[in-house]
Amino acid sequence: MNMTPWDKYITEQDRAVLDACGQGMSMGLGKHPAVLVIDVNYAFCGEQSLPVLDSIKQWKRSCGEVAWQAVPVIQSIIAAGRVKNIPIIYSTGFERSGHWRRGGSDWKKSWTNERGAAPEEGRKNSRLGSDIIDEIAPHEDDIVIKKQKPSVFHEAPLESHLTMFGVDSLIVCGTTTSGCVRATVTDAFSRNYRVAVVEDACFDRLQSSHAMTLLDLNLKYADVISSQEALACLSELGDQKE
Repeated sequence: MNMTPWDKYITEQDRAVLDACGQGMSMGLGKHPAVLVIDVNYAFCGEQSLPVLDSIKQWKRSCGEVAWQAVPVIQSIIAAGRVKNIPIIYSTGFERSGHWRRGGSDWKKSWTNERGAAPEEGRKNSRLGSDIIDEIAPHEDDIVIKKQKPSVFHEAPLESHLTMFGVDSLIVCGTTTSGCVRATVTDAFSRNYRVAVVEDACFDRLQSSHAMTLLDLNLKYADVISSQEALACLSELGDQKE
């Protein structure tokens, strides 16, 4: 029996409930998916693989080494999508200057009013936290969506792009699993898109949050799949430009 990311966090009663409730069936993908890469930027990854407690000394929102473990997996998903001419869509945050630079998200951070360089500003080569990491840099034909709230759908043009491309389903990678990934997947489900969340292509700074969010999403709103399953699904698709 394959282990899931949430196995070590659930109780025996939880297991019995999961067996009895009838939720968590596979919905499958549609015929015209897009790959959605959520917020894989320097703010959430740092600039190199470091233990999370070291990485957040420079990048307060960093997820540390788990981010960099996911990067080659994300690269493989993007590459497989490009072979089939599937839309590759990225999201990242944007900020204004001044007190409201990140909207209401500043309310929940202890370091919002620290003086000096903002934690999201790059420490090398003038990188900004919102810059998508070089290892998965978007190509010219890719879509990059800037957002200020967790969901990529919220007050951002994601849905208009999905309509233009005729997309009926999403293959989701990125971060954080419990934050922007969850919010986006829930909104996608609410708009009747089929969604697959690639478990080893998503990451979070809290491993318990990562695991239990995947459980919730798999039960209710998405299929949580491995990268091997995602790559197999992509390989079976025809060329999306045909």
